[in-house]
Amino acid sequence: MLQVQVMREQPNRVLEGLAKRHFKEADVLVQQVIELDKIRRETQQSADDLRANSNTNSKKIGELMKTGKIEDANQLKSQLATDKELLKKKEEGLADVEKQLQHLLYKIPNVPHTHVPAGRGAEDNKEVYIHGAIPTLHNGALPHWELIKKYDIIDFDLGVKISGAGFPVYKGKGAKLQRALINFFLNESDKAGYTEIQPPIVINEASGYGTGQLPDKEGQMYFINEDGLYLIPTAEVPITNLYRDVIVPEENLPIKNAGYTPCFRREAGSWGAHVRGLNRLHQFDKVEIVQVTKPENSYQVLDEMCGHVQGLLEKLQLPYRKLLLCGGDMGFNSAMTYDMEVFSAAQQRWLEVSSVSNFETYQANRLKLRYKNKEGKIQLLHTLNGSALALPRIVAAILENNQTEKGIKIPEVLRPYTGFDWID
Repeated sequence: MLQVQVMREQPNRVLEGLAKRHFKEADVLVQQVIELDKIRRETQQSADDLRANSNTNSKKIGELMKTGKIEDANQLKSQLATDKELLKKKEEGLADVEKQLQHLLYKIPNVPHTHVPAGRGAEDNKEVYIHGAIPTLHNGALPHWELIKKYDIIDFDLGVKISGAGFPVYKGKGAKLQRALINFFLNESDKAGYTEIQPPIVINEASGYGTGQLPDKEGQMYFINEDGLYLIPTAEVPITNLYRDVIVPEENLPIKNAGYTPCFRREAGSWGAHVRGLNRLHQFDKVEIVQVTKPENSYQVLDEMCGHVQGLLEKLQLPYRKLLLCGGDMGFNSAMTYDMEVFSAAQQRWLEVSSVSNFETYQANRLKLRYKNKEGKIQLLHTLNGSALALPRIVAAILENNQTEKGIKIPEVLRPYTGFDWID
């Protein structure tokens, strides 16, 4: 969430940034935060003054008792009792104001970086890089949802039988291709200096609030009611929450973690003809990279993380483009996001396979994730994450772009992991 001090001291900068998102409630909510924060600070000061005065009077009572001024001591005792009740009311009022303030802050998205273009949706995103040649397919080439049936490697009907739509069953070489991609992505992240993490795939409410999935995204997560736990939408959530309420020693920065997990998303209301096959699922596999770094380094780190993802796509020999998302298409928590899209030759369209985001202090403020600098000052850190990579659309593009009349050719870099060169 945004820092109240920034909103109080730089309200125009905050509002100008939020205007890029076309966030209609910005003026009202920011003003409400500033007004409520003023009440909070005044109430806090009043409570502190009353507490200090009570402490002083408590010492005076002892002195008066020693000198035999019993009546004066009793008067102060009576005043102390009154002040105690007043202090209790002020503390209750302060807790209520802080709760209201927190509720308001949860409603306000992150302020986009100055380089983020204004825009309302995907059509306003900025293409900043494109790589690779679009493959030309043979006559009779098929989309991946037909290829998986032809070669019997992924079965959606069995998934419906076991669970429901959006839960495919991977079989034979399809399952091995999945495992090969996961191992390839993890090995590449290890070479890049990321420490591998295998986190839980369920989170508690505090973790959901820590990384911003709650309170506004409950409807997109699967909830285990009896235990009060959520199935994770991405490994970013449990991995980043490893550092909730932590003051990181400066010498341990940056923190670089990578983790493979299954991911679960309800994707309510997002189905249609354009999301056939592997294009959108309720359960899918993904390798995620996460970094925690000092604020002055975070945009260099963002470029580094994008470079890592781009390197994976180039090694897989997939044509891709890099997009800088506009304000209206960015995630709620992000200050800047780049999307990587691969070209699906059989579908003749671009498919998003990775988002790499800098959240600046937005998550760290919720998480109370900080570090102590050389001057001894405690400061919030910046958090970043990226898909490296999400498997379903990568698999779709590999199957479609590498199909021949003989079969599907496995990218050379994956062959040591798959143990086979062709799906035929």
